Amino acid sequence: TSVTGIELVTAEGDLAVMGPDEISGAVVSLGALGVVTSLTLTLLPSFTVRQWVYENLPREDLDASFAEIFASAYSVSAFTTWRDLANFGRVWVKHGGDDGWTAPEHWHNASLADGQRNPVPGMPPVHTTDQGGAEGSWHERLPHFRAEFTPSAGDELQSEYLLPRGQAVAALAALNDLAPRIAALLLVCEIRTVAADGLWLSPCYERETAAFHFTWRKDTAALATLLPAIEDRLAPFGARAHWGKLFTLSPAVIRAGYPRLREFRHLMDSCDPSGKFRNHF
Repeated sequence: TSVTGIELVTAEGDLAVMGPDEISGAVVSLGALGVVTSLTLTLLPSFTVRQWVYENLPREDLDASFAEIFASAYSVSAFTTWRDLANFGRVWVKHGGDDGWTAPEHWHNASLADGQRNPVPGMPPVHTTDQGGAEGSWHERLPHFRAEFTPSAGDELQSEYLLPRGQAVAALAALNDLAPRIAALLLVCEIRTVAADGLWLSPCYERETAAFHFTWRKDTAALATLLPAIEDRLAPFGARAHWGKLFTLSPAVIRAGYPRLREFRHLMDSCDPSGKFRNHF
């Protein structure tokens, strides 16, 4: 949503500037419009962030206070392994450096961590950005991992499903019976929330969003049977898949999730009438 201008080279080799009516269709365009050569962005003044980690968040507290927990700071991420349905796991709470928040020892019945933690169990905490309330620039705190290290586990597969924020607790419950199968293949699962936007092919298009992100062990064959089961449980909530991660949703389901898809197709045809930048997908 920071993008206010796009310049690209079309399939015919022409330089095109996206107009105001085209920007919302061009920001998330999956490479289908052309080769982007320039972006104009709305910038924010630099700011600082402090982050803390809380451990052993009870699932019943997450369910009862989901909206409050995720609205409590500038950025909030909850991590679970799906191995214990009663204990959701850890929560990363990131506050603006000047908002005056003081971290209590206990928060929603979770306990303040006594040192650095890595979101992925068993991975070195040295790879993560500074925690414990140490103030730092936004780009050194909002990411979970330091730029100089491999993020997450490195050798992994990922999926992410985005659904209406108000349906998050019900959607988590719908996955409960799959917990043993999820846990067997999972490195870690992150729950986060995202603001609504007006970008035609954005998974957050016109709805406040809860994102269920899964970092998987590298077992493609096993995921080929698990992902359809997850997608089936999340189907009643209108889940949209992250474009750049693994999913098995049918074309019909994908199309149904994007009410501006027809307009995007017109934009795509105007920029690339011969389909030079298109593939089978």
